Amino acid sequence: MKISFFTLCLLFGFIGNTQQPYFPNAHSRWEQRSPNDFHIDESKLNSAVAFAEANEYSGSRDLRIAILKGFEREPFHQIIGPTKKRGGPAGLIIKDGYIVAQWGDIKRVDMTFSVTKSFLSTMAGLAEDKGLIRDTKDLVGDYIWDGTFDGAHNAKITWEHLLQQNSAWSGELWGGKDWADRPPRNGGIDDWKLDTPKEPGTVMEYNDVRVNVLAYALTHVWRKPMPLVLKEHIMDKIGASSTWRWFGYDNAWTEIDGLQMKSVTGGGHSGAGIFINAEDMARFGLLFLNNGKWQNEQLVSSNWIKKATKPSIPNVNYGFMWWLNKKGERHWQGLSEDIYYAAGFGGNFIVIDKTHNMVVVTRWLEPNKIGDFMTKINSAFN
Repeated sequence: MKISFFTLCLLFGFIGNTQQPYFPNAHSRWEQRSPNDFHIDESKLNSAVAFAEANEYSGSRDLRIAILKGFEREPFHQIIGPTKKRGGPAGLIIKDGYIVAQWGDIKRVDMTFSVTKSFLSTMAGLAEDKGLIRDTKDLVGDYIWDGTFDGAHNAKITWEHLLQQNSAWSGELWGGKDWADRPPRNGGIDDWKLDTPKEPGTVMEYNDVRVNVLAYALTHVWRKPMPLVLKEHIMDKIGASSTWRWFGYDNAWTEIDGLQMKSVTGGGHSGAGIFINAEDMARFGLLFLNNGKWQNEQLVSSNWIKKATKPSIPNVNYGFMWWLNKKGERHWQGLSEDIYYAAGFGGNFIVIDKTHNMVVVTRWLEPNKIGDFMTKINSAFN
């Protein structure tokens, strides 16, 4: 029987709990390990990978078609930002920082849709860490005084409300009306658009217009475009490639300090958002797995990650733009409640599993198969 050097080190105590976490370098190949080195059942892990490959998202690979079909119920919906045809299923499974499985083209840049929201949330975290925002419980109107948060209703909205998607912000941004985003499946739209907005903090409503309001507000707080903040404070430091991009809508320009800046989106259901490869997504996930620390530098405070992954009152499965595997409507039964994840249209996921010290990135998986996929991976550890 062949025993790897890594396994021998484990057996003889050269590698133990004191081992420094592994982080891939910026310009060298991400190191791989055999699943057997971690006592992972390789055949079961391969079965999980085969499942991901066999359950490709059923929507068109031409994402303009998939987007228009997926959001056809929205009045006035149109594509007003960049799009890109997608590739096939791809992903990585990272254990203790090492790649133990991968499939598809992990270097192909694709749209990532609402996975972008978790990146956007992190921009708010950095703003709080650096004192640009004193506290997420502050009223946004105390920072943004241009009318975006005027009025008896919008004046009540805090940063926390925007991050938890329970702000019920009312208005129009970049031509998008808050009431026209994701209308109810039951009842008339005409009745819905005339409804009195919910009290901020009481009801979660997944709504890209309101997410884009957060991106707009953060752009003004930082006084620079969000892609530049992400690049300088996160992506360059974690060794991400130079291929990712973060777009806004074609008309989403704002002036700050006499300069025209693009205000980005937190998703891609009208185009735009973050376009990125699976490997860079995994690096971002690995940063969060290590509580915001990359090698010897704390890039995002552990306090922020704790706040970002705390269940909101209206929705136990949602924090600060991260989905949480708590016992609620989106619970993956039989899996750790400490799991949290970013999720986007078309089956894009970054899953953080602290119990197994693991990051899972999967792209273009049929969205309703993610729970089954994670269960299969989990079985390989048992």
